[in-house]
Amino acid sequence: MERKACIARSYLEQVLVDEATEPKNLPLSLLEDITSDFSHDQEIGSGGFAVVYKGILGDKEIAVKKLSNFLMTDTEFDREVECLMRAKHKNVVRFLGYCDDTQRSRETFDGKPVMAETRQRLLCFEYIPNGSLYEYIKDPYRQWGTCYEIIKGICVGLQYLHESFIVHMDLKPANILLDNNMVPKIADFGLSRYFDENQSRDITKNMFGTVGYWAPEFSGGGVITRSADLYSLGVIILEILTGHKGHERIEDVRTRYVIVRKMTDQFPFWLRRVDFQIIVTLPQCILSLSYSFRYCVISFMAAHLVVVQ
Repeated sequence: MERKACIARSYLEQVLVDEATEPKNLPLSLLEDITSDFSHDQEIGSGGFAVVYKGILGDKEIAVKKLSNFLMTDTEFDREVECLMRAKHKNVVRFLGYCDDTQRSRETFDGKPVMAETRQRLLCFEYIPNGSLYEYIKDPYRQWGTCYEIIKGICVGLQYLHESFIVHMDLKPANILLDNNMVPKIADFGLSRYFDENQSRDITKNMFGTVGYWAPEFSGGGVITRSADLYSLGVIILEILTGHKGHERIEDVRTRYVIVRKMTDQFPFWLRRVDFQIIVTLPQCILSLSYSFRYCVISFMAAHLVVVQ
């Protein structure tokens, strides 16, 4: 292996054992080496935007996410790396490094020689062998105590992100990983937004995220705020508790949203007296309230779930 890759290997090994070590840009040759040149045998997952491989680094394992070159812009990649560099919490998947590599080669196009660029964008994370919350929800023998701890962990992790001015924008069971101790870790920040300290919202004309999990006021584009994540949280809690899809048909969600928007803008007094031991009511609170109220719920939940068992 080239000297640069050897140095990077040592650095990556240091990142694995020392959480204080900052992730950095890693050479493509190193990631090719630890994934056996991105072999099919090392593939552990895939989606519309990326393929995830298992990387072997000595006696350690890491997850290497190879992003699509056609579906992600430079701005989107830089934004995801920025969010990952800032997000350091036990309930957020640990970011180990990234690769932003561009290689030029001489190719033939339409019978003429041209110079082409091949760009590789990759992200490295701690390896979580236990799968995602999506698989666990389907387990008919899941235990209440475990479900409770998962819900609490997601709430605490999401509160941390929001206090760090990060809005996830694609919170769903498939993007919440579970470690060997069933500790939930929020993952996949490809659609996330990082706000400045004095910023509380952003504007977009695009609709993104996953149907059934994004908030109804956001359909068709609109204002991005923390409350969008809280709607997703309500859907997830319903799924954890029932074992079934928690979201409604999108037409029903939009209809109910219009009704709620016409209701009073005053914060409902009964919410201050919610008994959090009846946790099954929580997702309904989050899903039913106007988006301007959802942020009040998450802080209260994260603070009080620790005393409920």
